Amino acid sequence: MTQEELAEAAQVTQAALSRYEHDLRAPEPDVLEQLARALGVTPELLQHGDRMRGGIAVTAHMRRRATAKVSVWRSLEARLNMLRLHTKALRSEVGLRAELQVPAFDPAIDEPQDAARMVRLQWHMPVGPVHSLAAWMEAAGILIFEEDFGSAARVDGLSQWSDDYAVVMLNSAAPPDRKRLTLAHELGHLVLHSQYTDGDLEGHANAFAAELLMPAEEIKPMLRSRLTLARFVELKRYWGTSIAALIERAYQLGVLSSAERASLYKQMNNRRWRIHEPASDEVPIEAPRLVQHVADQLAAKGLDDDEIARLAGFSSPEENQLFVPRRPDSPWRHLTSV
Repeated sequence: MTQEELAEAAQVTQAALSRYEHDLRAPEPDVLEQLARALGVTPELLQHGDRMRGGIAVTAHMRRRATAKVSVWRSLEARLNMLRLHTKALRSEVGLRAELQVPAFDPAIDEPQDAARMVRLQWHMPVGPVHSLAAWMEAAGILIFEEDFGSAARVDGLSQWSDDYAVVMLNSAAPPDRKRLTLAHELGHLVLHSQYTDGDLEGHANAFAAELLMPAEEIKPMLRSRLTLARFVELKRYWGTSIAALIERAYQLGVLSSAERASLYKQMNNRRWRIHEPASDEVPIEAPRLVQHVADQLAAKGLDDDEIARLAGFSSPEENQLFVPRRPDSPWRHLTSV
């Protein structure tokens, strides 16, 4: 919403709203109610939510392509901030116990690849491909929200810490192999950048994701045979990562030369594989379930839709599109959360 649209919906002057936004004046209780109603949230969420810097998420990380429009990723960052605030509101009322922990590493001291190996070790992940990375992350208390950014958004995911817990927003329009790499990338940010740090943050997250999903010790022996595109399709089916990611991994590990890498990308371009890779439908789909599980558990404890919405900081069940329980008459009642 623009400032003008919000002022009109809340029935306040734009000048007054500007003063509220710049912390030059606090709204009276009745005005706070009007603002909350216009935004579809509770007054408590507005009162206790963290201060946002110009609508941009504080300490947020994002996996986006260079061609992503600024207006798009600014909007997504603001959306991530709202997800974080609603999650924080809910967690202030409802405790969640995580089986695992998200360890913290300092990229100024620890190499991202070493951090990825330590995460695998601490989480007791088996050797080989990571099956259901979303489930591993959710076991560490990370809430993953899937939303359709649209294929033209050129943004794959965002992440942000919310006190001691983390929130990830994932583009549901992305293919399965890209989702997996995005989840690993955002986990890298959460592990390496829980505190503000200088340096190549995106490079750190990329190196972490590559080692987490394609450990050097395990994948390098598989890269000794002649590396044709057909071979990379086979590796994609096994590791669950894109052909492009596998080519980059082979190049990073010194198995592919610059000329061979360029030749493979040229072949992919000629086949239009850079747009739609083959075998993507054979990669297991990452299926986040913790958000739905939380909503179902609240309903199981006897809370109605209105109470759940208020706990999460929404003004009504109609505004609550995040924590929606599956009721007995829901078509999803046969599904279970794990």
